[in-house]
Amino acid sequence: MPVTFDHTRIRVSNLEKSIDWYCQTCGFKVLKRTDKSPSGNQLAHLQIPGSAHNLELTHSPDYEVKVPEDLVHTCIRVDDIIEYCNMLEGLDLTLDLWPSDWREKFKDGKKMAFITDPDGYEVEILEH
Repeated sequence: MPVTFDHTRIRVSNLEKSIDWYCQTCGFKVLKRTDKSPSGNQLAHLQIPGSAHNLELTHSPDYEVKVPEDLVHTCIRVDDIIEYCNMLEGLDLTLDLWPSDWREKFKDGKKMAFITDPDGYEVEILEH
């Protein structure tokens, strides 16, 4: 019996802000939205075009989102990490791009970066 990995759910404190952030920084597109799930949550399913895996953002007004540092992260791959990080720095967003001296580190070191979403989830960036 074939099995596939379909989606990952994360809780967010502000659905609109998170949708905007993931679409602007990571290239996600909104697949579908639900204003009220059977359990009362607002949901948004996002996907990067060409990827089979979805990211489900879940917002519940009575749930306080607390993301422990360095516990949970997602990962995206890009064709050119230097070009991508330049694009990120040009966005009109509060952006936590690590390492902050990536231009120097990428010359001789491993090309890997992290950005942090509005709730504290990290997104790792790797080059294809």
